[in-house]
Order: sequence, then C-alpha cells, then structure tokens
Amino acid sequence: MDNLYIVVGPGKVSPFGGSNAGKPHFSLFSLSHLNPFINHFFMQPVSLKLQKLASPKKAKVLQGFFRTDVGEYGEGDVFLGVTVPQTRSVAKEFSSLEFSELQKLLKSKIHEERLAALLILVQQFEKGDSAKKLEVFDFYRENISCVNNWDLVDLSAPKICGAHLLENDRQPLYRFALSGNLWERRIAIVSCYTFIRRDDFSDALKISETLLSDSHDLIHKAVGWMLREIGKRNLAAEEKFLKKHYKKMPRTMLRYAIEKFPETKRKAYLSGKV
Repeated sequence: MDNLYIVVGPGKVSPFGGSNAGKPHFSLFSLSHLNPFINHFFMQPVSLKLQKLASPKKAKVLQGFFRTDVGEYGEGDVFLGVTVPQTRSVAKEFSSLEFSELQKLLKSKIHEERLAALLILVQQFEKGDSAKKLEVFDFYRENISCVNNWDLVDLSAPKICGAHLLENDRQPLYRFALSGNLWERRIAIVSCYTFIRRDDFSDALKISETLLSDSHDLIHKAVGWMLREIGKRNLAAEEKFLKKHYKKMPRTMLRYAIEKFPETKRKAYLSGKV
C-alpha cells in the first residue's frame, strides 16, 4: 500500500480531504499517510482475528522457542503470540476459505497465519469427498515451501499427506526424504505417523533408514519419535530396527526412540551393549 492514490473527479470532494472545486479536471491524492487505516481495511478476516488475539509477551517467548535468530532454522519467522488452541478456533470459524485466500495466508511472514491456513486445509481435507481430498493434497504440495517450521509440519503432514497416501502411491514421501529442504524431509517421516497408527510400519522404517545419516537435530527427533510410536504398537519391530542401526544412529535419535524403554534396557542401548 505504499503508493495508493485516489482520483477525484469534477465537482467531487475527496472523503480524505481536498477537492477539485468543480473544475473540469481530475486530481490525484496520495493516501500514503492513511496506510494503517487502509491496511486494516483490506486485511483478511483471519489476519484480523489473529491480530486481536496477539500477545507481545508470548510472541517474544515463541520467537526464541522456534529459533528465529539469524542462522537458525526459524530465521525470519514472525510471531503474534497466539496459542495453538486460539489459532484452531480461528481456523474453525473460517474453515470454508477459498484456496486463493489460503495461499495469501501461507505466503505470510506471520507464523500463526500460516498455521491457521494449514489447520483450515486439514479441516477441508477431513470433511471433503475424494475429489476435494485430492485438491487439498495437491494444493499442499504446491505450497510446501510455506510449511516451514516443525509445528507446521507436525500439525498438517500426517493429516493431509499421510491421510491421502494411505490409499495412494507413497513415492512422494521418498522424494521428500531425499530433499535438500529440512522441512520436506521432516514431512516425509512425520507423515508416516498416519500409517503407524494403523499398524503399517514399512514406510516409516524405510524412510527412517534413509534419514539415519541426516545432520539436522529436528530430523533426529522426528525419526526417533516415529520409531518410539512403532515400539508402542510392536516393540519387536522397533527393536529389530534398533539392533541393526543403533550403534550408528545419532544420539538424539536413539534417545527419542528408546525413551519409554525400561531403564536397564535404555542404558544398554546407550552404552552399545545390546
């Protein structure tokens, strides 16, 4: 809105001041001094709702928690300080928002706006017929670069990617697992949570193996988390994987995977004596 102007015709008085006094010419008035008003007027309803819920105190905490400093994984992310339950409430209110409006939210620098858009997509996927589910999945993939923090991944990938791929070719997840983009790799493994909950472990184990040598802590945590979820349902399946790989697994990945093990067994894995 930096260069917004209004044209005032003959005999018209601008509602923002000034007039052409009925002269047969047009006058151009800059509205730059009214930017706050104009921005508010044209702001999307979802953005307005979130702005009203903003908490500078919480925002400061979240900026640190999600590592937004230069060189960190969340660099440049901006927080309003709106809680996830509050954002869910806003998303529920605007669950029928069109893709064109959702894309604007996804492109936002504001974290909660992107989260709201993703939560709306989850609702649309869950309530949609097969055609709608495919549309949501395709839209999610087209805008995957906007799913760029771990909570955005974890709250959307299993319920869109994982849910869609239950009955479809899962090759997209294997491509994501090989991506140079941190968030796509996390999407690959966290999407498998949907399969795991249905006692389908094959893809989670294969993708975990692909990510064993990943250098990022957030992938180590995600893989360890999925292995732990497998263990909750089938301990033998998790331990078969661990016994093959635990000595070369990143320490954080291993710790997450064995978190629920009895202390004696946990110490054995950590000391390499299984």
